[in-house]
Amino acid sequence: MFSTTSTRLTGVALVSLLLAACTDFSPLAPDVRADSVYTVQAQGQSAVVRALTRASVCPAIAWDGGAALPMQQRAAAAVAPLRAGGAQSDGKEAVFNVLTCEAAWPAGVLRARVAGVEVPAPRQEIRRIVIIADTGCRMKGSENAFQACNDAEKWPFAQVAASAAAKKPDLVLHIGDVHYRESPCPADKAGCANSPWGYGYDAWQADLFKPAAPLLAAAPWVFVRGNHESCARAGQGWFRFIDSQPWSEARSCNDPARDGDADYSAPYAVPLTADTQLLIFDSSKTAGVAFSSTDAAFQKYSAQLQAVGQLAQQKPNSFFMSHHPLLSVALVKEGKKPKPGGNEGLQSVFSARFPQRLFPDGISLALHGHVHVFESISFKGAQPASLVLGNSGSANEGKPPQVLPPGFQAWAGAEVEDYAARGDYGFATLDRVGHSADWLLTEYTVSGVAVLECAIASGKSRCKKLSP
Repeated sequence: MFSTTSTRLTGVALVSLLLAACTDFSPLAPDVRADSVYTVQAQGQSAVVRALTRASVCPAIAWDGGAALPMQQRAAAAVAPLRAGGAQSDGKEAVFNVLTCEAAWPAGVLRARVAGVEVPAPRQEIRRIVIIADTGCRMKGSENAFQACNDAEKWPFAQVAASAAAKKPDLVLHIGDVHYRESPCPADKAGCANSPWGYGYDAWQADLFKPAAPLLAAAPWVFVRGNHESCARAGQGWFRFIDSQPWSEARSCNDPARDGDADYSAPYAVPLTADTQLLIFDSSKTAGVAFSSTDAAFQKYSAQLQAVGQLAQQKPNSFFMSHHPLLSVALVKEGKKPKPGGNEGLQSVFSARFPQRLFPDGISLALHGHVHVFESISFKGAQPASLVLGNSGSANEGKPPQVLPPGFQAWAGAEVEDYAARGDYGFATLDRVGHSADWLLTEYTVSGVAVLECAIASGKSRCKKLSP
């Protein structure tokens, strides 16, 4: 069970315990400073302002220049004891030495300020979207994988965020795997020396809140949950900081006995235009092998897929977002033949209901992360175009094929018609074309130089390389 004490109360734990005990908040706290202030776009037209503070009370928020009002506590400062059976053997207690505060964005309000900081407001019209995924600095002892977090070229997320903010987006989509600093940096790895690690706030601050500060200030964010945010990993921080739903102790990842519920979140829709919406799908606990139809995960994902089908009826066009791609091209060593990729766990669930198309009617585009490259794949058949956008900071895992052989199929019957890929770091924008249902995807380098353009229309993606 979750507790604010551990078997050995450290100095940091004692500070957190005292902060957690301060539950009688003053009605107004205009002078309280915040470590970070940002806006999370939730289902429908709703949005919520979040603020993280080291104070014992929440800061105040002022709407449209009016009187300051107290924000509400979402999660108290606390220390979460080490969970048994975690993803890494070198884990430790998670110290959350900040108060997480929030306030729902009222309808019709255009501006807000928290602790003297202007808060990014939900846009009345979404015309430009920034897309990133797989952003944190990889430190994983079980794979002896330690990225050089201290090197801006080898972990370029801060520059990606700054370049993306300069594109002045109306919305930011993060398609999962925010947190990566799971294990301590070895003494012989200068590139990550002195990096925080584990699942507490210090690692979240290093992986997200500090490097992404200009992009968090630029526009509201939609967060899609990745496997790094599952309950056995950074799930506690996910629910404290960036999940779009109201806080619930039962769905906080604090109690491993409740993971069977907390690891599966209900899909929801975020409207973009009068005819287009995002559908957000939590795939954090899927597997790399097919599920049996009797598996609990199969049943959970089947129910989520049914909900997606119902949500897709709300608008003519739906963009499906899950961290794990259903259809992709696998990374291969140089000289080897290209082969299909995609997550077999999700494929087993989706193909049981939609054997040919995999997706419900109405879904015209699928966006994913997880594979640390950029891919745009369009098909001759009825499958919606698939985008993989996992190249925004975490260690690259190889190079995708640049050319596919004629007749290449990413799935039985899913013959590829148009394909473009790059293995370097970067990010993308998705711009609405005029007042139509068409969009233009642009892939950029870390510094914001456009290198690819893909026209997105009628379920297809057609790309062209741009001159350097």
